[in-house]
Amino acid sequence: MGDSHSWAAAPATAERVRSVLAASWSCTVTADGGREEFVGAHTVDEDGRVLLRPPEDSALLTAAICAPRGEPSAVLEFADVAPVPVRSRIRARLWLAGWFAPDGDRLAFHATRVVLKQSSGAVVVDLDEFAAAAPDPLATAESHLLTHLADAHPDAVERLTRLVGSDSLHGVVRVQPLAVDRHGLTLRIERTRAHGDVRLPFHAPADDLGQLTERLHALLGQAAAACPRALQWQRTDGDG
Repeated sequence: MGDSHSWAAAPATAERVRSVLAASWSCTVTADGGREEFVGAHTVDEDGRVLLRPPEDSALLTAAICAPRGEPSAVLEFADVAPVPVRSRIRARLWLAGWFAPDGDRLAFHATRVVLKQSSGAVVVDLDEFAAAAPDPLATAESHLLTHLADAHPDAVERLTRLVGSDSLHGVVRVQPLAVDRHGLTLRIERTRAHGDVRLPFHAPADDLGQLTERLHALLGQAAAACPRALQWQRTDGDG
């Protein structure tokens, strides 16, 4: 890798789940009343409980009111989509199985099973760990941070590739920032027919935007001190 980081931690799975919930703007619900997509209709409380405010004509709302004990079973699905255009933009999918109960003018979802699927595979998350976890402090700002880095500082992104092993950069056609959390920055390395991800861990966690700025500057400083290496970009059929 060419770096000397001592902090190599990554978010725990339960924290990753809570971050997906915190940043998601929409969700798909499959229940007895059918399958519906809700945009901007849910919130998440401190213990991870999803509170949904469906429209009055929603089949889900009707099912919740009419179901015995007011508890229709349901599965909620959330997609974690990379804010920067890359191949395979869905970074993770999250499923919550459980049941709804009326809560004033909202529906409260009580999860009985939580599953997170990432490129490394699917993991069932312990419910107590899920309830106790907190989202990454950068989760709601990540989209803006990554798009700004990609659009305004492509030179910095390229400079960071000095911290990436040369084997990972063979035949590269594009490098984009894929994800950032308090523990590190992930780059998507795209080649002509394949792609891979490389994680650049911070030397210490970043708990706010000020600390994140310092961590990114530290990475760039390490990249500047690394042996200069010009990327050998591979032309594609769409290149001008």
